[in-house]
Amino acid sequence: MPKQVDHRGRREAIARALWRVVEQRGVTQLTMRVVAQEAGMSLGQLQHYFASRTAMLSFAMDLASEQTSMRVHQGLDKLGDRPHPRDVLRLTLAEMLPLHADARATSRMSAAYVLEALHDEAVHEQARRGLVQGRALVEQLVRQAIADGHIDSSHDPATETNLLLALTGFTSLIELDVIEPQDALAAIDVHLDRLFSST
Repeated sequence: MPKQVDHRGRREAIARALWRVVEQRGVTQLTMRVVAQEAGMSLGQLQHYFASRTAMLSFAMDLASEQTSMRVHQGLDKLGDRPHPRDVLRLTLAEMLPLHADARATSRMSAAYVLEALHDEAVHEQARRGLVQGRALVEQLVRQAIADGHIDSSHDPATETNLLLALTGFTSLIELDVIEPQDALAAIDVHLDRLFSST
C-alpha cells in the first residue's frame, strides 16, 4: 500500500518552521529556501505545499491565530462555568502579548504579517478580515458586560473595545525590553479595574 502522507501535518510543520525563522532571524530572512532548510526539506518539497511565499505566510498566520484562540479557550476552561467578563477580557488580552514562548512566536508572526500586509493587497485583505473578526469578538464581550450590568451603561462599547485593544500595543515595549511583562499585566489590571468598577 502507498504510504499515507499527512498533508495538514506537513503544512503545519512548515508553518512552525516559518515561525522559528521569524522569531530567531527576523522577517528579512523569510524566504522559501530558508524556511525549507529550517523545516528539514528541499525547496521543491516545500513548493509542493505552498506555491508562493505569500501562500506560506498566510497559512502560517492562520495557524498562529488558531493557536492563540486555542490558548484562550483552554484558559477559559480553567476559569470554570460562567466566568466573569473581566477575567475573560484579561485572559484574551494577555494571550495577545508575548508573555510566554508560544505567544511570543505567534506575536512575532503577527508583526511579520502586518509588515507584509502593508505591501501586498491580498495579504492586506486577509489580515484586515482577521483583525475585524477579532475586534468584533472583543466588542461583543464588552457589549454583553454592559448589558449584564458589569460595566456602566454610560460607556461606549466601540470606544472601550478600541481602548482594550490598544493595550496590546505593549507588545513592542515588552519585546524591546522597555517594560517587564508584569508591568504590562499591571496596566491591564488597572484599566480593567477602572472599567468594571464604574457600575
